[in-house]
Parts: sequence; C-alpha cells; structure tokens
Amino acid sequence: MDNLELYLLISALLMLLSVVSSKLSDKFGIPALFIFLGLGMLAGSDGILGIYFDNAKLAQSVGTLALIFILFGGGLDTSWKAIKPVLGAGLALATFGVIFTALFVALSVRYLLDFTWQESLLLGAIISSTDAAAVFAILRAQGISLKKRLAPLLELESGSNDPMAIFLTVAILQMILLPESSSLGEWIGKFFLQFLVGGIMGYLFGILLPPILNRIHLGHYGLYPVFSIAWVLLLFSASSFLGGNGFLAVYIAGIASNAREFVHKKNLIGFHDGLAWIMQIAVFLTLGLLVFPSDLPAIAPAALGISLWLIFVARPLGVFLTLTFSSLSLQEKSFISWVGLRGAVPIILATYPFLAGLESSSLIFNTIFFIVLTSILIQGTTLPRVAKWLKVEESKEPKVPEPSIIASPLLHHTLKQFYITKNSSVIGKSIAELELPSEFLILLIKREKEQIKPTGSTLFEEGDMLLIQCEDPALFRQIVRSFAPLES
Repeated sequence: MDNLELYLLISALLMLLSVVSSKLSDKFGIPALFIFLGLGMLAGSDGILGIYFDNAKLAQSVGTLALIFILFGGGLDTSWKAIKPVLGAGLALATFGVIFTALFVALSVRYLLDFTWQESLLLGAIISSTDAAAVFAILRAQGISLKKRLAPLLELESGSNDPMAIFLTVAILQMILLPESSSLGEWIGKFFLQFLVGGIMGYLFGILLPPILNRIHLGHYGLYPVFSIAWVLLLFSASSFLGGNGFLAVYIAGIASNAREFVHKKNLIGFHDGLAWIMQIAVFLTLGLLVFPSDLPAIAPAALGISLWLIFVARPLGVFLTLTFSSLSLQEKSFISWVGLRGAVPIILATYPFLAGLESSSLIFNTIFFIVLTSILIQGTTLPRVAKWLKVEESKEPKVPEPSIIASPLLHHTLKQFYITKNSSVIGKSIAELELPSEFLILLIKREKEQIKPTGSTLFEEGDMLLIQCEDPALFRQIVRSFAPLES
C-alpha cells in the first residue's frame, strides 16, 4: 500500500471514529472536543498508531483554514434579531473580557511558571478566548434550553472573541521578539485598523452574498456551496491583505448574510454546519497528533494551578468587571463565568511561539494543551448541573391548544390566486430574490399540467398560477402590483 493510500485510510478511520464517538457526548455528556483530541493523541507518536507528527507550521495552517469556516458557519447560523438586544454586552465580553482574562491569567503564570511578564502575558493572551460551540453541543445533548438573552450572548461572545485573542497573541509575541519594532500607540492604531477594516469588509461581503446568490441562477445546486466557499476565502484573504482582521470579517459576513433571504438558504446553512464539523474534527485530530502526552506530566502541577485560577478567578473577574453595568442578574453573570470553555483556538495560537522560535515555546504549548483538556473536562461535564443550580434554564410550560383551534379550518377567504402574465417584472426571478414578507406566502405554483411546491430558488415563468395565503388585503394588493408587466 502506498503512503498516500495509508494516510487516506488512517484519516478516514479517525474521522469515522470521531463521528461515532460523538454519540458518547450525546449520551453521557462527554464534550465532543475532548473525544476528538483524545483520538488524535491515541493516534500520535505516544499512542497506539505511533504516527510521528511535529509539524507546527502545518498544524497552524490547518487550524487557520478550519477557523475560517468554523467562524463563518457560526455566523451564518446566528440570527441578527437574536443577538441585537445583547450586542453591547457581547462585544464588551469579546474585547474587554478577553483583555481582563489575559491580564489575570498572566499573574498566575508569572508565579507558577516563573516566566517574564511578557511571556506571562503571551500565555494569558493565547488562552483568553472561549469556545461556546462546545457548550451548546453539551446543552443540546442534555436537553437544556437557556434563558432568551443568555444563549445569543454566549454565541456572540464565542464567535467574536477569537479575533481579539489572535490580535493580542501576535502583538505580544512581536513585542517579545522585536521590542523596538512598534510602540504601544502603534499597536493601538493597528488594533483599530484591523477591526475597522475587518468589520467593514465582513459587512459588505455579507450583504452582497444574498443578492448575488439570488441573481446568479446557477444550473446546478452543487455549485452554490462551491461559490460560498470561494466567497469566504476571498473575503478572508482580501481583508487580511488590506490590513483587516480576516477572522472577524468572516464571522460578521455570516451574520449579515443570514439577515436576508437567499436561494437554498436552509441547504447552504446545513452545508456550512457540516463543513464546520469537518473542520473541527480535522483541527482537533491534528492538534492531538502534535502533542506528546509523555511531556504533560512534568508540567501538570503548574498547568493545573493555572487552569483552576482561570476557571475560578480570572474568567469570573473578567466577566464581572466587563458586565458591571449590565442588567444581567448575578446568576446569569455567574453562569457566563462558568461557560468559559477553552477550545481549538488557544491550541492553534500555541503553535505561534513554535514558529517564532521562542525558547519557551514547548512549555507554552504543553501548558495550553493541558489547560484546554482540564477546562473541557471540569466545565464541560458540569454545565448541565451548573445551569440547573443557577436557575438559568428557560422554563417550558406545555402549551395545549384549545379544541376550537385544533378544529379550526384554513380561512378560505385568505387564499388567493394570481397569474404571472406576459412581460411580468418577476419572470426569471426567484422567490428568495423578491424578499417577500412572511405574511405573503406562496403555497403552490401551477405550471401547465405540473404542480410545483415552491422553494426560495424557484424561478417564475410566464403563465404560472400562484396559490397565495395572505390575510392582509392591502399587503396582497401592494405586492401583486409589483408583479405587474413591465412597461414597454
């Protein structure tokens, strides 16, 4: 068997094992990320398969590519209406919360590892971002629904705090290696430039994607995911080239795209969700291969001390300081403090000192890896119990419909027929392209002898008979007026 075939066989088996093993997460509440990391470690040089892998550059490249699609997928699955009420608190946690956490972690690192202040700040910056994707996987597996503003707040924080952690890591690392290269004022300027350019680029690409998808009218559905992948990669590279933060850009683009209707929306969101899972599995297996478990016992005592400090002191202090003037209750702030799981991003960032040739890079990587493991185990396995203890679950009262509602027929006077006449302005356009309100629902399209169940990608043709449900006569007249023939 050739090396390529062997690598493909091992990769396929590891991915299948990752997917099957994720059932343990659903059944027993074991975080899926921990399973993926464990499988990578078992396959590595100290594990059963004995695959030797120490290419930090390749691991970083895999992690960067994975993070692009994980963030875009997360943004595309985020509702703007849901996060809008918590936008201020979420952005504060994603910026000031990250900075506070990094500073407080640096205090314990300085004491426990005897690092310089700069190295301590570097490790604090690397471990400062959270991975709430793991949180929601655990909560869904346990059937726990959080209160309305908690879920979107945690989602917004996890998606938008990675760019801040990446910026801090790169900035501090450069200050260590090239202390004369940039002053504090220049770094503050770079910060605002990165986030301003990344934010603007992300918003523009995000609002442009839906109308482009609606008007491009590709002949095969399979080309739409290809187009979206290319669009995301173009956004990330263009934003980075212009000095912006590409990770922030792709996340904002996902949110902005989801705010509008476009063809195959449900399918594309599902595709990018699956792609994000592939990327998560790939990056965790790669990072699991990169670590040498035999090196962990030596750093375990200090790393455990830092991890406990992060969980019980640094994260809570960062959250409570950031949300001092927030209307969130004490229980809600406490739960946010506990939902500080560390995930893929800190381990990816821990490869940066390796590539920079920092003397303490191996110690930093192993410490970060150990902290992530303990964070997933301690916080991940206790999330359901903490949510119940703090009473932050959404109360679910069963709604029993009244008998009159059950037997109530569809009101026939709200059903209307409309024909697409010659030269109509909507001929050749898709339903999604028209951005019709939810109160105006096209139930059926009759085209010659064919009856079509409409979707967002359905194109109107001359002679189509539309069966429309609309309870507002004025809204119906307003919309069908826009369907009128174009003036010659």
